[in-house]
Amino acid sequence: MKSTFQRWRAFIAKNLPGTLVCLVIALAATFVSEHYGGPQLLYALLMGLAFHFLIANPQVGPGIGFCGRTVLRFGVALLGARITLSQVAKLGLSSALLIVCATGCTIVVGALLARWFKRPRDEGLLSGGAVAICGASAALAVASVLPQTKENERFTLLTVVGVTVLSTVAMVLYPFVLKVIGATPEQSGIFLGGTIHDVAQVVAAGMMLGPEAGDTATVVKLFRVMLLMPVVIVISMLYRNHANTDPEAQFDVNADSKTTRDAVPLVPGFLLAFIVLVLLASVGVFSPKIIQLAGDTSRWMLVTAIAAAGVKTSFEELLKLGWQPVAMLLGETVFIAVVVLTAVLGLGLGLH
Repeated sequence: MKSTFQRWRAFIAKNLPGTLVCLVIALAATFVSEHYGGPQLLYALLMGLAFHFLIANPQVGPGIGFCGRTVLRFGVALLGARITLSQVAKLGLSSALLIVCATGCTIVVGALLARWFKRPRDEGLLSGGAVAICGASAALAVASVLPQTKENERFTLLTVVGVTVLSTVAMVLYPFVLKVIGATPEQSGIFLGGTIHDVAQVVAAGMMLGPEAGDTATVVKLFRVMLLMPVVIVISMLYRNHANTDPEAQFDVNADSKTTRDAVPLVPGFLLAFIVLVLLASVGVFSPKIIQLAGDTSRWMLVTAIAAAGVKTSFEELLKLGWQPVAMLLGETVFIAVVVLTAVLGLGLGLH
């Protein structure tokens, strides 16, 4: 029998080439984003699509799959280090309930739109979760507990592109609308944090309206990110008896890359890690430097994972999805914006 060292050595040798490819794409996307502006995740996805031909290479394929699943899960888990229960407490009960209701209703609307457009329920849950919670990160997290099919992989990538573009448009448009209607800084912050998909774009949009709106928007957005955990757990429970690629196989150096019909764990390990990190952050275990490091590491892992997802998919496969998924994303985005804006202006919500 092989020793543990030999198994780990074989595991690293198997996955290293593909992992390096994804890291290089992530580095290139980061360079372009930092020097020329624009969304880092979208650049990583588009660059990954350009290298789709590499997926057929047997030396590269395993590492790309490793980044697209295992690295992704670690990245999602690390998001918990930047969230504390005290941040949630600052919202106030009414504001927190608004965000929870808007999030849940948007996911339900996603499922209903999928049924209306005669698309699979998976797509409605994935797009609804991405719009309702935190954009590309949520799309990747939800996709990781859905059945691993070619159709779901294609839809995940389209969702990432869609929510990134819509979030960028919202970052520019929403502050202008809020100024026109005369919303207060607190109202503006709750609306921006409760509707824009990506964390970075929430912060940018908030700062356009001043530091008070920016701080409020950030707190609300972090609360939405925290909702990722219960949402993904519920979706995981819905699909736990479906045939799937073993969700833990890539953590195990002894595992084969085979398909299994074993039930998915009730609560996937990366979500348990997310919960633990939230609790540890809440009791002050982490210093600001560690929190910053965890946030940066999470971002890098998510960029690497989306690069891997891009390599695995071709433009032709994306085009096969048609116009319905785009309409679903637009409908969900408009729905959550209308719900949150109506509640904020009608009820006069704010931080307490």
